[in-house]
Amino acid sequence: MAEAPNQYPGNRPSEPMAESDRAAGIEVGPDFERFDQRDDIFSRAFWDETVRSDDSMEFFRGHGHAFDARRGQGFTQRDFALRNAAWSVADDYADRNRDSGLREGFQDPQEPRFPPAAQRLAVNDPNAMTAEIKRVAKLFGCDLVGVTAFDPRWVYATRTDIRNFEKKPNDLPEGLDNVIVMAHGMDYHLVKAYPSALAGAAVGMGYSGEAVTVAQLSQYIRNLGYQAVGSMNDTALVIPMAVQAGLGEYGRNQMVITEEFGPRVRFSKIFTDLPLAHDKPKKFGVTEFCTICRRCADACPPKALPFGPPEMGGANRSAIKGVKKWTADCEKCFGFWAKMRSDCAICMRVCPYNKDFSKPIMRLARRLAGTKLRRLMLWLDIKLGFGERVAPETWWRMQVGDG
Repeated sequence: MAEAPNQYPGNRPSEPMAESDRAAGIEVGPDFERFDQRDDIFSRAFWDETVRSDDSMEFFRGHGHAFDARRGQGFTQRDFALRNAAWSVADDYADRNRDSGLREGFQDPQEPRFPPAAQRLAVNDPNAMTAEIKRVAKLFGCDLVGVTAFDPRWVYATRTDIRNFEKKPNDLPEGLDNVIVMAHGMDYHLVKAYPSALAGAAVGMGYSGEAVTVAQLSQYIRNLGYQAVGSMNDTALVIPMAVQAGLGEYGRNQMVITEEFGPRVRFSKIFTDLPLAHDKPKKFGVTEFCTICRRCADACPPKALPFGPPEMGGANRSAIKGVKKWTADCEKCFGFWAKMRSDCAICMRVCPYNKDFSKPIMRLARRLAGTKLRRLMLWLDIKLGFGERVAPETWWRMQVGDG
């Protein structure tokens, strides 16, 4: 697909697109610009002297055998050992074609194992095919899956060349009209131990799991004779696609809040020309709840999260222009990560939607959050101590099957 201009035609969406935006709670202004991947905070850590530091370089070297073990709980050798092992599959995919200048899953989409089959399976019923794809996606390991239309606004204007961190074209094949968006749930008990290297294993498991699922489902689609470009953090912004695909709503903590896992998910996607039916955005009261709740912003150590209402754009280079939303100060956020030598998801841990929704009482809490009783739910959430950090040693002492 030839690279589209940085600003979409006329700077205003078509009426169907505008209608879809309203349903998804997305507000795009006339100054919208597609995002350059080079400006995301993880790319900037390599080329932008205002972000790059000795701490940030140590952070990126942290998934090997080397670790910065400390005496504090959650940062011991075994905590780092677990985290690094959890990342190993995603890291293997990222490194397998590094000699060719690719970093699959992070700066570049996955390279296909085999091209599409010469014989194309006829698809007479896109709804039936969508149900089949969702079943296969879950067989291959994802927890949630939705389908949405290809939206060029969320595709990076350019990708990042890892050899010099300059811009390079973000070309996609023609005709990829559909996007399959998948989510992997993260371990509830590990997330309660944030911030720690131990808790970082929950993120690593998500990335390694999605690397496998994306590779397998993409190849299944190619085996049917259709194109499939498997993508993780690369190629396009997945959060608006996940919202459009009906997997959740956008929250103050910069995450998609799902009904099934709250914010405790990792997203990936596949671009394809396989005929599929699209899911509709789904609302269950997250926007209204986040408007009155500031637990993530209050708990953020570097105060990187916004306290006020959604605004157009953001004050830092890593914010997309022309979209009205809650926007973090990425420099503050990543700076804190780098100093810890591990990721921080305190905002995920304290979120009132971070619950074990297999339990009926937690499903009731979720329902209250979507009603006019949301302030009561928030008060109870704080009063009952939800979101408080659990000592990492607690996870190591848990028995298999403990809930």
